[in-house]
Amino acid sequence: MENNYKAQIEAILFTMGESVEINKIANALEIKPGQVKKIIKEMQSELDSSERGIKIIELEGAYQMCSKPEMYEALIKIAKQPKRQVLTEVLMETLSIIAYKQPITKSEIERIRGVKSDFAVNKLVEYMLVEEVGRMDTPGRPLLFGTTEEFLRRFGVESSDNLPVITPDMIEEFKHQAEDEVTLKSND
Repeated sequence: MENNYKAQIEAILFTMGESVEINKIANALEIKPGQVKKIIKEMQSELDSSERGIKIIELEGAYQMCSKPEMYEALIKIAKQPKRQVLTEVLMETLSIIAYKQPITKSEIERIRGVKSDFAVNKLVEYMLVEEVGRMDTPGRPLLFGTTEEFLRRFGVESSDNLPVITPDMIEEFKHQAEDEVTLKSND
């Protein structure tokens, strides 16, 4: 039964990520705080003596699972690695509109897409593919967005003037594809 308590305590401390008071752990496991303290002491000894990267620390009557200091170097290396940026269909659609219509406002993007685009534009700014390039000289002075040098690098384009030209035939093909998608979705 104690092994089950160890597993439950480990899960609680891991999932919470911050210190958890001994009384809360005891209530969750329906055992006495003294028993929790005894089990955690055993767990601390096991973690300290083994080749593990974590430990359990006590903080004023509460316990927290954390990394051992000797693991910090590996953690820093992993934290410094750039996150993989996924360009979803929504982001690609929004990026295409900005690339071909720049400089463009959010409201113009939303008019073309037919939906709110705050999240997509903000994500593209975060990914450094799009940036604020100025303000429109109209009431409210809305922000204008355009692509960045990072966009050009990522997509192998020397300049926004060198984007592939969309021909009328391509536009017709896109319309047919969109109609086919709508037909497929309505049949589901």
